[in-house]
Amino acid sequence: MSKAFTRENDEVEDDLADDVPSLPAGVKNYITPQGFDRLRQEMLNLMNVERPEVVKVVAWAASNGDRSENGDYLYGKKRLREIDRRIRFLGKRLESAEVVDPARQPRREQVFFGATVTYVNSRDEEHTITIVGADEVDLERGHVSWISPVARALLKAQVGDAVQVRTPAGLDTLEVLAIRYPQPQG
Repeated sequence: MSKAFTRENDEVEDDLADDVPSLPAGVKNYITPQGFDRLRQEMLNLMNVERPEVVKVVAWAASNGDRSENGDYLYGKKRLREIDRRIRFLGKRLESAEVVDPARQPRREQVFFGATVTYVNSRDEEHTITIVGADEVDLERGHVSWISPVARALLKAQVGDAVQVRTPAGLDTLEVLAIRYPQPQG
């Protein structure tokens, strides 16, 4: 099909679709209650605050006449597409989310979703990570996805256990030093 008959939106959405992280087939979308609330708040903010503000700017810019060289109009339309794409993504993720509250974990002596784990690797480097959902990853805070190689290797381990994990540098041994879960509320 000739590019002359394709909409600009289709090309942009196809390009941007590659940036959206997806879950492997058959993997559940586990998420903590806090992570679910953050995603929901982001979606509500986009729908109720950001999008209406951008729509106002686009309407104002469109009223100024020639749209072909109108930066406010062109940028605004692009921003609307980005917001709409993010709203669709968040809607799908929230719809497929399985909220798991780590504070309700009965077997606190083992590593499961939501655990904060301190371990030491074979180079004697100590690390503390919290195992969270794919949409909650924040490496600066030590939040890693439950489907990451390190988290998968640690799942079901207990304090004192040594587990093997395949890293880009090769096989590494991790020894579990501590396991913590949030305390149940109330």
